[in-house]
Amino acid sequence: MQKKLIALAVAGLASTGAFAQANVTVYGVADASFDVVRTSNAVSELGNTTRVSTNSSLIGFKGAEALGNGLTAVFQYESGVGFDNTGALGATRDSFVGLAGGFGTVVLGNLTGPTRALGAAVDVNAGATGIGANSALLGKLGNNLLGTTDTTSGSYTAAGNANCDRNTTCTSIFDTRWKNAIAYVSPTFAGLNVTAAYVANENKTFSNNGFSTPASPGVPAVSRDPANTKGYDIGLKYANGPAMAAVTYNAVSLGTEANTDVSDFRVGGVYDFGMASVRAVFDRARADHFGGNTVTQNVFGLGGTFNVTPAGKLLAQAYFANDLKVNGSSSKDSGAKLFEVGYEHSLSKRTMLKAVYAHLNNDDKASYDFGINAVGVNSTYNGGATGGATIQGVQLGLRHSF
Repeated sequence: MQKKLIALAVAGLASTGAFAQANVTVYGVADASFDVVRTSNAVSELGNTTRVSTNSSLIGFKGAEALGNGLTAVFQYESGVGFDNTGALGATRDSFVGLAGGFGTVVLGNLTGPTRALGAAVDVNAGATGIGANSALLGKLGNNLLGTTDTTSGSYTAAGNANCDRNTTCTSIFDTRWKNAIAYVSPTFAGLNVTAAYVANENKTFSNNGFSTPASPGVPAVSRDPANTKGYDIGLKYANGPAMAAVTYNAVSLGTEANTDVSDFRVGGVYDFGMASVRAVFDRARADHFGGNTVTQNVFGLGGTFNVTPAGKLLAQAYFANDLKVNGSSSKDSGAKLFEVGYEHSLSKRTMLKAVYAHLNNDDKASYDFGINAVGVNSTYNGGATGGATIQGVQLGLRHSF
């Protein structure tokens, strides 16, 4: 099941009678793999590590109700599922309620924006998941210089990546779902449609009217700016026959005392020849007022698939993160490279066997990690790598959609 644009889980609602009554569909993905991963050139070495990974498995409920006059109410609750943890399900994945009609679709909730959706669409892996997923490099600005920002609290990591412990999701802010968001998806005209999302600043805090307040007697006053996280994500997509192309722009104000603003420009596409497909993407991430600096980074990616049998498909992709630029000057040895090769074999329309090999090579001052099921290159598990680590792994797994 491919990750898609906001509300693509309800795609076609305005043009089909499939949801003429208030039906609820239960759906999901169970994806698990046996992994052997290894980190070398890190501060501390663990050698080969084996694990069983849950690769973006999920369970969801969706439905629609025809309201008359061309209107349809739509909803979706979707939760990530881990085979090795316990606890109640939450709406951790795309979850929303909205209205669809001739005007398009409007939804409110926890949403995938067009920038994240484009990254997933050009990835060669089923579900855009696993250790070879392109989210290892896209938008990270030096392995998530900002951390994976929580748009609920507005918090972020000023250096390093606190979210890259072992077996965790380690994606950029631009490749994370937007909480507290509202989005509009236009109708499709000649293959073209527009998606626009706004991230609400509901966690804006009291600005203290601009006054400075000392923390305690004898301590100098410190100016307290309001936390005011907000942003928008806009995408134009063309999909017609074998071709898909899109361009997106995502801008977020983190609302910190430094007034850090981050943005991402992304353009990419896929062409499906039938027996094979090619995919390409360019990504430019930027952070302004970050420690008084402007930081930018370009990432390029190229991938493809080839059907060797009616049921079997080879896949491969390569991604290159250039050195960071700080105030226009290159920060040498701060980039990384990701290579993946793999094979997917369909046992049925819903069940697939897969095998992949992924290799992530960090430059001397970089410490990128896998985007899905990180190995912990920047965590205390391996001593906290300062840069230059090489991460590689093999996954053998089974993916079932229902």
